[in-house]
Amino acid sequence: MKSQHHTWAAIGLLASLAASSAWAQSSVTVYGRVNLSVESQKRGSAGNFVALENSSSRWGLRGVEDLGGGLKASFKLESGFDASNGTAAGTFWGRESWLAIEGAFGKVRIGNLTNITYLTSADYVSMHNHDTGTSSDTLFAFGVNFGAKQNTIAYATPVVNGFQAEISHALKEDGAFGSTNAVLNYDAGPLHLGFGVAKRDVNRMFVARGLYEMGAFTVGGYYERDSFNGVKRSNFRLAGMYAMDQHEFHLNFGAAGDRGGADTGARQYTLGYNYKLSKRTKVYGFYTGVNNDAKATYAAFGSLKAGESQSSLALGIRHNF
Repeated sequence: MKSQHHTWAAIGLLASLAASSAWAQSSVTVYGRVNLSVESQKRGSAGNFVALENSSSRWGLRGVEDLGGGLKASFKLESGFDASNGTAAGTFWGRESWLAIEGAFGKVRIGNLTNITYLTSADYVSMHNHDTGTSSDTLFAFGVNFGAKQNTIAYATPVVNGFQAEISHALKEDGAFGSTNAVLNYDAGPLHLGFGVAKRDVNRMFVARGLYEMGAFTVGGYYERDSFNGVKRSNFRLAGMYAMDQHEFHLNFGAAGDRGGADTGARQYTLGYNYKLSKRTKVYGFYTGVNNDAKATYAAFGSLKAGESQSSLALGIRHNF
């Protein structure tokens, strides 16, 4: 019995050492962002409001394990919540939930992924508040979830001389539309370029993006051409930032052309200022607005009747953790 006890003790010790070794090669991080602003808003015929706005507050878990031989496994689970009232998102891990394997061959991800064409274009040039809240890009075709980001398989190549390509395909499950996205990005020195195509059913989109850093100045923009149910439209956005010590000054302007008839376009603009209290915390203010043509109903927040406009004057704080 004594010998058997020693045997089990030895097995337990080996298991403990193995677990410790595996844990030493792994890491799990809790991260997130809380982003709130107090805003004076004009919402067309609905009138004027003072609102506390939540700008995509979120929290999540991400981890990576070194598998040896140049291989890594990683995961990301991200959940949104409304920091203004404490409510969680309807789908708990609805923002992202994926698992990946990567190595010299590139990176394969499966699960619920943020749309890669959106990340390459509209999100990339939105420097003042990360394309969130009432100043988010409402003119970008079909939004961040174009097609379906759920049930997605994605492959990204290794980075070669600054170039990296990625393709993703959302499976046509449970009656959902399948969708395919492909992007090519170039990042070298001050120049950052991106190209993306997306297809969902009969709807298609092409977008080209550029961004250039010139010391304290950063300028960027994208041009998009899309077809929705066979009706085509063009859209562009220009963005600029001037950074000096803890100060950032932002300006962007976007314009959407007509879709399916005259007077269906719109313009959107934002003038913003950020002050960095630390690497993780900033206070900010901005003035943003959407001006619709007579038959357009674009709205970054709330809803508008045809031809109405909206604007918001905001003062906020954002903390990353």
